[in-house]
Amino acid sequence: MKFAEVILPVPIPKSFCYSIPPMMDVAIVVGHRVLVEFGNRKMYTGIVSEIHDKHPDKYEPKPILEVLEVEPSVNPSQIKLWKWIADYYMCTIGEVLNVALPSGLKLSSQSYIQLHPHFIIQENLEILNDREFTLLSHLEKEQTIPYTQVGNIIQLKSPYKTIKDLIAKEAILLIEQIKEKYKPKMEKRIRLTEQYAENPESLDQLFEQLGKKAKQEDALLKYLTLVPVHEDHLSNYHGVAKKDFIHSGRALSPSSVGTMTKNGIFEEFERQIPRYELTASDKMQPTPQLSDAQNECLHKTIKGLEEKNVCLLHGVTGSGKTEIYLQLIQGVIQNGEQALFMIPEIALTSQLVRRLKVYFGDVLGIYHSKFSDNERVETWKGVQEGRFQVVVGTRSSLFLPFSDLSLIIVDEEHDSSYKAHDPAPRYQGRDLALVLAHFHHAKVVLGSATPSLESFYLAAKQKYAYAGLSERYGDAQLPEIKIIDIKSKRKQKKMKDDFSDDLLQTLHQTTEEGHQAILFQNRRGYSPYVTCNVCSWVPTCPSCNVNLTYHIYKNELRCHYCGHKEHVPNTCVSCGSTEIKTVGLGTQKVEEGLKDYLTDLRVGRLDLDTTRRKHSYEQILIDFEHGHIDVLVGTQMVTKGLDFSNVRVVGILDADRLLYFPDFRAHERAFQLLTQVSGRAGRRGEKGTVILQTTTPNETLFAKVARHDYRNFYRKEIAERQQYHYPPFTRLIKLTIRSEKQELTKESAQWLGNRLVNWLGRKRILGPQEPNINKIRNYFLSEILIKLERENFDLKKAKNYIHHAILQLKEEKNFKRVWVTIDVDPN
Repeated sequence: MKFAEVILPVPIPKSFCYSIPPMMDVAIVVGHRVLVEFGNRKMYTGIVSEIHDKHPDKYEPKPILEVLEVEPSVNPSQIKLWKWIADYYMCTIGEVLNVALPSGLKLSSQSYIQLHPHFIIQENLEILNDREFTLLSHLEKEQTIPYTQVGNIIQLKSPYKTIKDLIAKEAILLIEQIKEKYKPKMEKRIRLTEQYAENPESLDQLFEQLGKKAKQEDALLKYLTLVPVHEDHLSNYHGVAKKDFIHSGRALSPSSVGTMTKNGIFEEFERQIPRYELTASDKMQPTPQLSDAQNECLHKTIKGLEEKNVCLLHGVTGSGKTEIYLQLIQGVIQNGEQALFMIPEIALTSQLVRRLKVYFGDVLGIYHSKFSDNERVETWKGVQEGRFQVVVGTRSSLFLPFSDLSLIIVDEEHDSSYKAHDPAPRYQGRDLALVLAHFHHAKVVLGSATPSLESFYLAAKQKYAYAGLSERYGDAQLPEIKIIDIKSKRKQKKMKDDFSDDLLQTLHQTTEEGHQAILFQNRRGYSPYVTCNVCSWVPTCPSCNVNLTYHIYKNELRCHYCGHKEHVPNTCVSCGSTEIKTVGLGTQKVEEGLKDYLTDLRVGRLDLDTTRRKHSYEQILIDFEHGHIDVLVGTQMVTKGLDFSNVRVVGILDADRLLYFPDFRAHERAFQLLTQVSGRAGRRGEKGTVILQTTTPNETLFAKVARHDYRNFYRKEIAERQQYHYPPFTRLIKLTIRSEKQELTKESAQWLGNRLVNWLGRKRILGPQEPNINKIRNYFLSEILIKLERENFDLKKAKNYIHHAILQLKEEKNFKRVWVTIDVDPN
């Protein structure tokens, strides 16, 4: 007998052994999705990771119930990558599977109720109450019903007791009905039957027969116009979409088309179609011509990739990095290989895909979390079958089943969105791209105007190749950045709320001239919080240790951590005063304020609140691109890689709040965000202007942003990182300890910290300490930061110590209700 190791989507650090029934012996290979029973009547979709003939020593393995596919959905290199992720990011391979495999490729398991075949209702009336009789009568007609519908049938909110009693009376059975989640999208099509399509004489006779049936004759003429059967009878095979046939152009009578189908003139059939259609231009275009500077950068990149496999492409904003990427991808396609183009935000896909589709046509696929389960499965299968040679996607696209990957481009490689947070695995997409490329012997291009310090450091050490692009494409120049002292402006009474006179005048002049602007405020909502004017009381979230944010449109207070909502109080809870005021600035307030002071402006907003629906990102950006919006207000979403030719002005309303975070990366992130959002201005034609509002105009970081001086910024930051032993000179692992009791969290964190100090040494352990926000969703938090040397240090051994310490913590009786999350390389 043979056995299979099966990876299941459960947080247990191992695979599970199942026996392979003899009839499946030949059918099962590594990578197959299989249906297995796990525990007591639970069904899971698992992935076969190994086949062997070793019977487990301690238990009798259960058999695999079913093989769910002919061709395996997962290839061996993917399983190898999953194992690497589980090992490096200190999570289980089941957690990796759960994130890596699209939900549409997993089976859904739902409880169903069924009448027991030996139970006869009429013979057992005396032991049934009214509700039980009603449910059983329903089952007699329907055979099986979902557990979730029982409450509605017997009009009980909680039907559990009734079900339990009926199981005890052996009247019903509780079963698991398994359904595949993925369903291909089918399109109804119509075509001429074979006798008319292949025989012109039969077609002529048909016209004579339909002479007095004008509607049917119209339908036949329309079909022959759309499908030229007389020129090529094979064109009839694909037919035409029924919906388009009836409704496009001059509408036809559906009943006439139905009659013709019944009479054997037309035949209906179904064809699988993609769920998302990308409209390509009628004629594919060659990749754009490069400038001299771009050509030189391209040659440096190609040479660098030959020597080092990884190249950092450091090009200022608007320098035309995308055109260089296009040339590299074109070479991959010509060689019949695959390329992955990674971007940090879903917001960027619509604009980028429209550009790429013109050059790459149907070989281009898209993959990101806003896609439905079925859409993601279709991209997955397209990559697997080789239909998509180029994929544009966010970090989740790293899990696709590539078979011939030769190039990965990580655009905006510095961006913090590449880091996954919850649930595990908490992987860094940029770093994982390097590992994936290594497994496939592929090349990696890391592109950015503001590279991460880690990447620039490795390029400076010549571990990566380096290609620079220091000028903007065409005649465009880098924008002029004006630093506005809003403290001084307030004294001079030149501020209107949070807008300086310079900003309002510049916006007015720019939009009058027919140009557009972007305003950046890195906080959504109307106002960060509301407060009482008399006693300074501030409403806070009952589940998290944070102030509630005011959202004006629904007139409510919201917690951005747990989603709690409540109405704005009319009176102060603390002192009873009615003097409740808003404090601070959010994107909603910026939008409202602009409409008040510049009444003719058409203002749009791009933040998490306005982009919750599937296509809302795309619609807002299309409206802005087509000139239906004069000023776009937004959070970090407006800083990342967007390319609009008509934007002349960028306003940064509150630059100071980017600096003052208790995080060693605060200044790096501030420099990146400010430089990136500034780069949206003046990308074509006239020089752009950036208005940077601050209360600390002498801050050296702002001066470096204004001079576009990345290298001096890097020198200062890297020296501080080295002095205080932070990445890239060390590795970090952050442990977050949480429980429902503050004292328990504190005690368990101290216990864990002491154990780690004993094993790893005091100098490597920072904490435990409470984070700034020490309570989220009713859990109190404490953190331990572990610093580990990058060289001459056994990382695997240290991770084993950490795992062992956490297991020992869980074994302590007092700490049973304590949870620890592990974040390797935290952002």
